[in-house]
Amino acid sequence: MDFALFANLAFNGLIEGAVIALPAVALTLVFGVMGFPNASTGDVMTAGAYAAQTGQIAMAGSIVAGVIVGSVASALLALVFYLCVFRFFQGRPSMYALVASIGLAFATRSTLTFFLGYDQRVFPIPLTRAFSFGPLRIVPSDLYILATSVGAIVLVFLLLYVTPLGRRMRAVADNPDLARSCGISSHRVLSAMWLIAGAVTGLGGILFGIKTVITPLMGWEALLPAFAAMILGGIGNPAGAIAGALTIGIAQELSTPFVGFTYKIGVGFAIMVLALVLRPSGLFNLSARVR
Repeated sequence: MDFALFANLAFNGLIEGAVIALPAVALTLVFGVMGFPNASTGDVMTAGAYAAQTGQIAMAGSIVAGVIVGSVASALLALVFYLCVFRFFQGRPSMYALVASIGLAFATRSTLTFFLGYDQRVFPIPLTRAFSFGPLRIVPSDLYILATSVGAIVLVFLLLYVTPLGRRMRAVADNPDLARSCGISSHRVLSAMWLIAGAVTGLGGILFGIKTVITPLMGWEALLPAFAAMILGGIGNPAGAIAGALTIGIAQELSTPFVGFTYKIGVGFAIMVLALVLRPSGLFNLSARVR
């Protein structure tokens, strides 16, 4: 076995897992507060990536400006989904909201392909030479992706566990009626939650597009591992979703010499199924939601 090969595969898996962690956290956040798996997450990722690429070109090639434009656009799109669709399913069986989210996913994807077509797009970023760190060959853009993902996740956790908004969000997730009786506006809290989830989702799509290419199906391809990460880490547990994403990202990359690039996504689902059989509660045995 080539140690350098597997070391580089593990590092690439770490980067991939860090990107997957963003939509996984968004899925967990929505599930923890509203109680349904949001299948439109993947296509919000795609919309954020397209908006970022368009914004970067419009802003004289600034990738930072593109990231801001894409994150804001995806946050607003998620808020529109909530205001126009999901808020009407509160208090109803979660299956209604799930089916609605699938419909929104197809509608978003169809709209993007109608106006933008199926051609692959890339972020116009300068090419940089990889540098060696022991057996690792590291591309600087990978470090930027990792740092951006970690920074976004830290910010989300600070919002959840340090700020008054996070406390209100956990109160609404625990008992909406009690929270309302305490003077907490669930509508405002949920609007803020959807903005946060949308921004994080869009950022995940942007980083995924920088790492690979932008296509109408890129969000769908990232959504499946994100769902698997959420389940593997324990549904409703943000920290578990991150651990699950890193586990799946590294496992998928390490499996490529054996199963090939095309079938590596199956490894993530094999891990998820194994976890459901052996440990149904996920990596972290928490019955709580976003608390």
